[in-house]
Amino acid sequence: MGASTTSEVSRLIDQLERAIDGDAWHGDPVMSVIARASFAQANATPARASHSIRDIVRHMTAWTTEVRRRMNGAPAAEPAEGDWPAAAGTDEAAWRAEIAALAAAHQALVADLQTLSEAQLFEPTRDPRNRETGAGVTRYVLLHGLVQHHAYHSGQIAILAQVIC
Repeated sequence: MGASTTSEVSRLIDQLERAIDGDAWHGDPVMSVIARASFAQANATPARASHSIRDIVRHMTAWTTEVRRRMNGAPAAEPAEGDWPAAAGTDEAAWRAEIAALAAAHQALVADLQTLSEAQLFEPTRDPRNRETGAGVTRYVLLHGLVQHHAYHSGQIAILAQVIC
């Protein structure tokens, strides 16, 4: 399908897919970077870092879920589970569950996005603009922001995995 016949919704889905597990322009996608991190690397927090790889993955999941809520009409808020949710467990099984939760949150968002019309994509979310909370933007801007959020944290994870050997 050529760019002129592809919808903006399809292009946004493509960007989200590239960021999570596709051919991302910025480098390796999130899931590839995560897959290279051992459980020990994911669980460790370097002295100068404020968050572990596991923390970042849970944060990304929380914000993917929050973006989905906002896209579906909920007012802008911090994610229900918090900005930096606590781990549900301390073992490798908990880590694998966190990775699966990120993949599931992404798939749920994409499924919802596939139901949007072009007009709905450019409608504002419910809240007045507040830069600190990311409120008051269109769904289009909100979803592009999530793609940027994924790219940023993918880079963080890649660096942390290199620092923690």
